[in-house]
Amino acid sequence: MHKEKLLVINEHFQLQYEEAQECFVLLYPEGMVQLNQSAGEIMNLCDGTNTSIDITNILEKKFNIKDLQKDVVAFLEEAINRKWVFYGN
Repeated sequence: MHKEKLLVINEHFQLQYEEAQECFVLLYPEGMVQLNQSAGEIMNLCDGTNTSIDITNILEKKFNIKDLQKDVVAFLEEAINRKWVFYGN
């Protein structure tokens, strides 16, 4: 994982919060992926202005939790493998 590179959601996917399901979902032409709260929070920060380090720091402050880096990186690696997220410029 390139910890200093900006992360962006793939343009073929759309992240949105579904009130009816009370969670974030990732929409794509063939369907939808329902995300748990942690995944939704991470994906919501993949807006092209944050690195994995930034995302970790933001979430640690927001939820007053320490040592999230391992979990954030593990999810982002999976999101990159699934082509939900890629490295921006």
